[in-house]
Formats: sequence, C-alpha cells, structure tokens
Amino acid sequence: MDTEKQHTGACKPEVGRGCAFCNCGSEPEAKLCDGCFKLHETPWLEEYPVNVPTDIVEVRFKNTRRAFYQNANNLPLKRGDIVAVEASPGHDIGVVSLTGDLVARQMRRTGFNPFNGEYKKIYRKAKPYDIEKWQEAIALEHETMIASRQIAADMGLNMKIGDVEYQGDKIKAIFYYIADERVDFRELIKVFAERFHIRIEMKQIGARQEAGRIGGLGACGRELCCASWMSSFSSVTTGAARVQDISLNPQKLAGQCSKLKCCMMYEYDTYVDARKEFPRLREPLQAAEGEWFCVKSDVLAGTMTFSSSKDAMANVTTLPVSRVREIMALNRQGKKVDRLQNADDIRPAVEEPTYRSEEDSITRFDQAKRRNKRGGRNNNNKGRGERPQQEGGGNNRQEASGEAREERQRRPQRPNNGNNGGERPRSNHPEGNNGPRAPRENNGNREGGNRSRNNRRRRGNGGNGGNGGNGGGNTGNNGGTPQNQ
Repeated sequence: MDTEKQHTGACKPEVGRGCAFCNCGSEPEAKLCDGCFKLHETPWLEEYPVNVPTDIVEVRFKNTRRAFYQNANNLPLKRGDIVAVEASPGHDIGVVSLTGDLVARQMRRTGFNPFNGEYKKIYRKAKPYDIEKWQEAIALEHETMIASRQIAADMGLNMKIGDVEYQGDKIKAIFYYIADERVDFRELIKVFAERFHIRIEMKQIGARQEAGRIGGLGACGRELCCASWMSSFSSVTTGAARVQDISLNPQKLAGQCSKLKCCMMYEYDTYVDARKEFPRLREPLQAAEGEWFCVKSDVLAGTMTFSSSKDAMANVTTLPVSRVREIMALNRQGKKVDRLQNADDIRPAVEEPTYRSEEDSITRFDQAKRRNKRGGRNNNNKGRGERPQQEGGGNNRQEASGEAREERQRRPQRPNNGNNGGERPRSNHPEGNNGPRAPRENNGNREGGNRSRNNRRRRGNGGNGGNGGNGGGNTGNNGGTPQNQ
C-alpha cells in the first residue's frame, strides 16, 4: 500500500502536453494521459489495416500546437509515443497523435503545406535523459510568463503575453502574445534574452487562438470548440444572427474570447436554405375580418404567425408558408379571404391532461391542520352546548349527545370543592342517555361551575334549583324554584 501511494504521488500530470510524468523508478518516464490535451482526435481507423503506407506522422506539443514530421529512420511508432523531433535550433519533445491514413486526411483538412516541400524529421524515441530535461523546461514556463508580462508592462508595450512554451532541450522558448496594433518588440527580445538566457521567438495569435490554448467551458456547458476540435476559424458576422432570428444582444452573442461565437455558423447554411421558401411581406394580409400583421416566423418549421393588432399579440394565428402565399396572391387580385385558415386546417382543440392531484400541493398538510382544528373546535363547542344535565340538589340532567358523554368519560374526575363553585363530579356510568346518575348533596346557595354564561348573568337568588344546559334538559324539582325558564 505504501508503494502504491508513493507511486500515485510521484506521477504528475501535465495538462498542456496530455501526458503524465512518473519518477517512481530509477529513470523518469512519460505516459499518455487521454482527455488532458487540446484538439482531441479520434483514431477511428486505428483497427483497420493501412491502405496507403506513409512515413508521415502528426506530433502534438503544448496545447494546440501540432506539426507533421517524417519518420526517416522507420521507427515502430504508435499513437502516444514520446519522440524527439527536429527543431531549429536543437530538438524538441512531442507526443505522436496520428499515424496511418488519418494523417493524409488531417493534412488535407488543415491545409498543411511543408516548407520547401520538405518535412522535418523524427530523430528517436525520447530517452530518460530527454524526458528529465523536458520536465525541467516545463517547470520554468509559468515563472517565465509572469516575469515577461511584468517586463512588457514596464516597457509600456500594448501587448498581452498569454502563454510561454519552452523547447524540449531548454535552449529556446516561444512567447505567444495578442495585440490590437503593431508592436515593436525588438528591444523586448534583447531584454528577454539577457534575463532568461535562451533564444526568443515571438508569435502573435488572435483572441480565438488564445482562448483555444487556455481552454474552458462555453455557455452550452461543453468544452470550447476551439480547444476541443476546431483548428481553423471562419469569419462570423451579426448577419448570421439576423438570419437565425437570434436576439442581437452582445453579451449573449460573444464567447469567452469576446468575439462572436463560432457556433453561430454551424446552422447558418440550413437557415439560409429554409428562408428561400418564405415570402417577403411588405404589407399586412387582407381578410374579411380585417388586417393581419406578421409578428413571428419559425424558419425550420415553415410557419408564420399573424396578429390582428399591430402593437399587441391579439387573436394570434399560425399559418404555413403555402397558405400565406395563397392569401398574398388573392390580395394582389383585390380579393379578401373569409378566414385566414382553411377549414381543413382548423383542428378541434384537445384538452390536455394536467396530471395534477392534491398530493402535488405544497400546502396540503397546512389545509388539513386547519380543517382538523376547526372540526375539533366545533366538536368542543358542541360538547359544551349539548352537555346533559347533571343531578344537583335533586335535579336530573339528561345527556343530549352520546359523543359528548364519551368525551366527558375520558376526562378525569375532579373533586367537589363544596361551596367554592368548583367543578361537579362526573359519573362514568356506562348506561344510555337516560340512565340514572348518583344524587348530589344540596349544598345551600352553591353555584354550578358548569352553567352557561347566559344563565350566570340571569341567575336569581332562588334556591338550589338546577338549571339546564344550553342543549335543553329537565329542570330539577328538589325544593328549589327553577331559574331562567
């Protein structure tokens, strides 16, 4: 386990080159790391035999820089091999990216032409000494880029150095920069040579090439096209956005490079061909109902939408292009159509299911709580109002509701506090509504604690006559005058 952890920590991936350096053994190694380099290629002919034998291979370097080299020594090369190739001066280290038939197709696609009809040569497969020196050169790139930016700013040059790439033998470096105007960097090269002690090559690139070298994610959520597969750039204008009915919003039309998005040209030809079928409306359509104005066009669907109002979306009707041409031909003859749509084109409106239920409601639990609360309050009031008469001072009360009696039976009994107006003892007699109850003593001028508010307000100075509840009951006859009859 310790050996595996040490091996994992020693392998350092290099995203710009698409390989991982391993220093676990006695000699450094470099291994291919798929998915970690720009301008990915798919070797879809790799499993098929080579039809056109060729000694030309494609070698990739840092980020998007690629070139074609000749395998003059007939080395057994395959995709992913680390090779040392010819450079001027010295040699460079790269990774073989394409071999076989795909090389000729790639050269034709990119328009590559060798200088003076000659290709640079591949010397050998990279040795451990070459890989070690290559690692040292890569480690200097970031520091050199930061220092070069500071030097260019101090010299007042209107340029931005976006990337620095060292050659494999560490004797030369390429400085990639972008600038809006022509820059005289002759003095800058002298300063760079004195500071970094290497040969300097300045290479100007555009904003799109810089975005491809840096990489990133686009508004679509995918990797930038210029960093993943696009090697040549076509000019993009706002006319492409107008043809495709795209809103001319600069913030939405611009990409990571602050230029118009390249993807606006992907479907441009399709929209141009589809728009050939659309008529040019210079005046509204004339119908018996009135004038109809074009408010929207769906190019790919081949439909046009009309409104009866010029300033608002009123009585919106969608027509196919063929019907619009027919109506325009009749209007030129001075005729008005009865209706915009043909009788055959009018379809009955179909009510679509909503697929909604009460379970989808967020407040369904709150409504249930309110309903239960109301129901419980009503039940309590009902129990109070229909409370049966209890026997006090010779008065017999009857229960008006079995539910109220059961509710009282569940309550614990409370002691009789004498003349202090306490609660009356309740009996848990299991008999029916008219069953007898145990008699209660006549305690003199004792007020019943469970009498209603109205009876309390209108209570007289009579004897111990029992007073019925709100639900109505039988008044007591035990030596007292019934009150509130």
